[in-house]
Amino acid sequence: MTSSDVWGPDAAARYDESSASMFTPEVLDPTVDLLAGLAGDGRALELAIGTGRVGIPLAERGVPVYGIELSEPMVAQLHRRRPELPVVVGDMAQARVEGTFSLVYLVYNTIGNLRTQEEQVACFANAAQHLEPGGRFVVEVGMPALRRFPPGQRAVPFHVGEQHVGLDLYDTATQQAESHHYSRQPDGSYRHEVLHYRYVWPAELDLMARLAGMTLERRTADWQGTPFTGDSESHVSIWRTPPG
Repeated sequence: MTSSDVWGPDAAARYDESSASMFTPEVLDPTVDLLAGLAGDGRALELAIGTGRVGIPLAERGVPVYGIELSEPMVAQLHRRRPELPVVVGDMAQARVEGTFSLVYLVYNTIGNLRTQEEQVACFANAAQHLEPGGRFVVEVGMPALRRFPPGQRAVPFHVGEQHVGLDLYDTATQQAESHHYSRQPDGSYRHEVLHYRYVWPAELDLMARLAGMTLERRTADWQGTPFTGDSESHVSIWRTPPG
């Protein structure tokens, strides 16, 4: 059984609205531009495709996109927008899609949904098994904000606004974390949601890739190609399988 949280019908129905900032052209266009360039004339596989935030606009660029997604309600939301996009319902660390791909990708911190190192290693292996020779695996993930902590503190805010407050809680002994979301409702009340994840360091991801037979090709701080430094709060990393 996967350790991932599973999005139910209510959460899936409000996902696009609650993540509206991630659907803006400023966010999506650089993401889709890079992925389309990496896919080239080949097929792309999105792990944890969700409601199709990235997969649908990438398919609209002419890239044949396939998906793996654990939540059936999320897939239902995707298929309301693009019913012909093929999605396998299953665990991204194990589920298989027929054929091979020039690109496999995993965006928006979703590698952390797998809350054990074993599952994250298996996800890299599964990605590599789907790739053709010379194919690429792309992961977008945030850096844990541990540098913001004074001694003894476990929580750090990642968003403070009029309609939403978000806090991350970290257990540095286990690399387990929780994102707490407090969202203001129309009646003035607040909805509290908790998402669980395992944070992971770039060097650890590189080792997972190496275990799967891939090597790091490039790491940047964002989709626009900003250099990755010790002050970066996220990274987009690209690993590649050996050429045939």
